[in-house]
Amino acid sequence: MENALAALADARKVASREVIALMVGLTLTCSSIRLQADEAAALTISRHIQQSHMPFGLLLDAIYTAAGSGERIGYLGYGDAALWTGVYLAAEAHRFAVTKSPDALANVRRSLDALDKLSRVSGDGLLARYFYPVDDPYVGFFLENRAGTEVRRTTLDGRDYFYATRTTRDQFAGVFFGLGAVYDLVDDPGIRTSCRTTATRLADYLLTHHWHIYNADGSRHDTFFHRPDQRLSLLQVAAHLNPQRFRDEYQRHRRTYASFTWFGVLIDVVDAKTYFKFNLDHLYFYNLIRLEPEGSVVYAQYVRAYTRMREAVSGHENAHFNMIDRALRGANAPRDAQTVELLEQVRARGLRDKTIDSRGRYKACGQNRACDPIPIAARVYTDFLWQRDPFALHQDGDERIEHSGLDYVLPYWMARYYGVIKE
Repeated sequence: MENALAALADARKVASREVIALMVGLTLTCSSIRLQADEAAALTISRHIQQSHMPFGLLLDAIYTAAGSGERIGYLGYGDAALWTGVYLAAEAHRFAVTKSPDALANVRRSLDALDKLSRVSGDGLLARYFYPVDDPYVGFFLENRAGTEVRRTTLDGRDYFYATRTTRDQFAGVFFGLGAVYDLVDDPGIRTSCRTTATRLADYLLTHHWHIYNADGSRHDTFFHRPDQRLSLLQVAAHLNPQRFRDEYQRHRRTYASFTWFGVLIDVVDAKTYFKFNLDHLYFYNLIRLEPEGSVVYAQYVRAYTRMREAVSGHENAHFNMIDRALRGANAPRDAQTVELLEQVRARGLRDKTIDSRGRYKACGQNRACDPIPIAARVYTDFLWQRDPFALHQDGDERIEHSGLDYVLPYWMARYYGVIKE
């Protein structure tokens, strides 16, 4: 009897090992299929962005006649066009670094051309929020839905444009994030020259205006005065792209202000009213730390300030923030595995704006705010998922509006570049 029981136990062990081996094999196979699907999704989204969200090189949301309709009536999101075009530029730069795709290279050139126009359309180096061709087929919708911004008209390179200033630090964050990434990831002399020219023009404007941002009418709209971390990041990129012009200026600024990089971060961490600021912090820290030699006297100060900010959001299940952290601090198995899973969930969400109401589904810790990060499928829709509060329980949507999918392609191609997702 004992021999029979032992034989049965041995048989069960063998069967268990075979089942485990089969499960591992299936897992690897499914993982391989999933990764192929991920790349296919990224490429599909990128093509769709070019076809439906970048009518003249700027990244915009699209709006259609009705939910589910493919009949476009115009674009939205003009106010943050500079920000998201710069971020998209970084996405395509990482894609090119991974695949050497001619399409990615063409997309990089088109986005760079748009950023160049944004830096020239005002006439004095002031970064514009957007430009809009006067002869665009959807210009009527644009004029009716520009959200009350003061629009000016000018001629640039032989074409008439509307444009708007009222530029904020947000726009500079996206543009310099993209310029810094492209310069290092795309080894092309013409592209590097374009990056250098645009960065020089914009940095010269800020230095000339003592880090204040003015409107086209001469009134002051925003300032970098209270954000030494952001000033240093912009100068870091400018010095990297044009060392003869900006290296000494960056080093002078670094000697005076590096020890204050924690100041703005402290304000952002303490003030919980807005969430998009953490996206801006990540964009600025990406180049500030990435381009600073580890042996420099200020590197540890930069890292300490970044770490304090990162600690505030590390549990927020944010694939974009995770990939910036991967770029700056290297591999981390739990974080990197979470990133892959989050991207899979984002891919399944779709691009059309929807009403989300999770009140009563998740434990609340404040008005319209959950106690824990909400699953990706139930998060509110927006132009860039990772800049919105992951605790938000409710937001009305409009299924006529289609977002670009930038919140998928940027962390995906960064994950490919840094080896978080393998080929």
